[in-house]
Amino acid sequence: MSLADPTKKMSKSDENANAAVLLLDDKDTIIRKFKRAVTDSGSEVRYDPQEKPGVSNLMEIYGVVAGKSREEIEQEFSGKGYGDFKLAVGEAVAAELAPVQERYQQLLKDKQYLDGCIKENDEKARYCATKTLRKVQKKVGLTELVR
Repeated sequence: MSLADPTKKMSKSDENANAAVLLLDDKDTIIRKFKRAVTDSGSEVRYDPQEKPGVSNLMEIYGVVAGKSREEIEQEFSGKGYGDFKLAVGEAVAAELAPVQERYQQLLKDKQYLDGCIKENDEKARYCATKTLRKVQKKVGLTELVR
């Protein structure tokens, strides 16, 4: 769910840039977004979607990326405040996205591979477009223009 409003889905089109984590956000940006994430009054890290939707949202995210249960998260942050918790969530998410970002950078640097992808997909797109155009021309009675 959104980091700015845990009652809404996380969306890259949200007007608030801190509401969503993008796959290519750098580590510092990810941590900053989690530090600014909406939490609830109090300081206890406890799963309760009704009373603590912000903390519960962060717990769900942390649980997925760190592979921890809600109980384990509650124990880990027992006696600690939201600041420690938000930092841990941000670092865990950044670590989870790091391999994706590394692979993206590798592909971006491989111009020969990218050019090959563009050429291959250009040919596929041209074939599909031509096929569709022929069908349309036939349906509207322009069969003499079909080559």
